[in-house]
Amino acid sequence: MQSIYDIRFKAALFDLDGVVFDTEPQYSVFWGEQCRRYHPEEPGLEHRIKGQTLTQIFDAHFSGDLLEEQGKITERLNEFESKMNFIYVAGFLNYIQRLRQEGVKTAVVTSSNKVKMEAVYASHPEFTSLFDAILTSEDFAESKPSPDCYLRAAARFGADPADCVVFEDSFNGLKSGRAAGMCVVGLSTTNPAESIAPLCDLVISDYLESQTL
Repeated sequence: MQSIYDIRFKAALFDLDGVVFDTEPQYSVFWGEQCRRYHPEEPGLEHRIKGQTLTQIFDAHFSGDLLEEQGKITERLNEFESKMNFIYVAGFLNYIQRLRQEGVKTAVVTSSNKVKMEAVYASHPEFTSLFDAILTSEDFAESKPSPDCYLRAAARFGADPADCVVFEDSFNGLKSGRAAGMCVVGLSTTNPAESIAPLCDLVISDYLESQTL
């Protein structure tokens, strides 16, 4: 039985939503409202778009006749995120503090933009002190599942991909970490453990030391 506390690496790279913060249920509420408004013919669409970037969601479901609605949705999303509850996934704070004590480099690698991150910093002033680097959507040429974002994070630390571990919850994020040639730990906060397991080296439900596979 392996635990995240048994894995040895030089850099730990974390997605944000569903990995650092347990925010996915809140996003389901927001996107549920948007999908019922624009796509009442597709019940449950908000669950099928989990883990996708805003650009990917817009391109697939809000283009064509709905193109002019993208700006309105973005404004609603920014307003929603400014009032979100950013609650750490259980055990995360203790885990990342332990990593830093052991000299492991830490980074957030998220498709969220800088506007969203300002809401995070306002809610958690300590957030930036937990990481050696924070990479947002503005820092990447390609979105997940491309490995670009994680390879850029590894390069930031001068680390070989094989010496990095990725923590992800979405299918696109897990594929990104796998394509980057890194160890991949999947959190079952967004999708069932059995669904993400084929893309992971280890699956956990949170960061409590008792979590093993």
